[in-house]
Amino acid sequence: MSAIVASQLVKHFSPDIHAVDGIDLDIPEGQVFGFLGQNGSGKTTTVRMLTTLLKPTSGTARVAGLDVRTESNAIRRTVGVAMQEVGLDEIQTGRELLSLQARLFGIPKAEAKKRVNELLDVITLADAADRPVKGYSGGMKRRLDLACALVHQPRILFLDEPTTGLDPVTREAVWRYVEELNRGGVTVFLTTQYMEEADRLCEDIAIMDSGKIVAKGSPTELKSAIGTDAMTLSFASEEEPQKARLALSSFENIDSMQVADRQLIIYLKNGAGAVAGIVLCIAEAGLTIRDLRLAQATLDDVFLRATGHHLEVQEKLAAAAAAVGAA
Repeated sequence: MSAIVASQLVKHFSPDIHAVDGIDLDIPEGQVFGFLGQNGSGKTTTVRMLTTLLKPTSGTARVAGLDVRTESNAIRRTVGVAMQEVGLDEIQTGRELLSLQARLFGIPKAEAKKRVNELLDVITLADAADRPVKGYSGGMKRRLDLACALVHQPRILFLDEPTTGLDPVTREAVWRYVEELNRGGVTVFLTTQYMEEADRLCEDIAIMDSGKIVAKGSPTELKSAIGTDAMTLSFASEEEPQKARLALSSFENIDSMQVADRQLIIYLKNGAGAVAGIVLCIAEAGLTIRDLRLAQATLDDVFLRATGHHLEVQEKLAAAAAAVGAA
């Protein structure tokens, strides 16, 4: 049975912004589904429609068998949502916020108290539970926001970039908890800019770009579909990768080439055997390679081939912005 289904889902904003432009989804129950894309690709707008925070311009969507247009109240009782922007009342304590959330979902007082204590232990905030949220770090607030989305034990959990800006230890703790929830039968819809996160957690992913889904499948399937090694050549200027691409245009066994920033990414079979010839060809063109890396195809390579640009740069920018905001 499908937990989330969407058909030709569209969201336009005035005057002519096509944030989501006709996407289809069919996510089985009990799956961790990853939604990859850079900022502005339409990921968060899709989540807002599926969680009834935005009305679609056109198309249909059902979450837990419920229509997002006509059964929004029932959907909100069924799903848990942790959005990209953490919205917490900073005057209350962590325990008070979780208790309030539990009561709003109609959980009896005794059961709510037990549930709150369990969640505080899980997110490692038991020691800070009775301190005002305004004194929490950015990572602590992120974990508390996640706990608020879980207090009513939802069947479907929407996580919109839940680990952006978190330190590696906290990120690992969130990953482990998502895996534990999924083993318990919770369906997780995860938007992310982190390739490692998608590769580790998700059974299937969709890559979003400019409001459209441009690639879909399991991480293994998507990487296997490239079927080549990825050789990355780094240069000192933005002009040199284009010159190198032209110099290698007649080189045998190259499947395809793409320029990204000051790099030329070459997809080819038997990359190890081609290194010497490629380096010689580049040198004969009067160009100097600053760095050369050869690896099997990754999700970043999949993203690059599907969209024409790296997501890695966006990850670094997002992490830097989050770090500044947490300081």
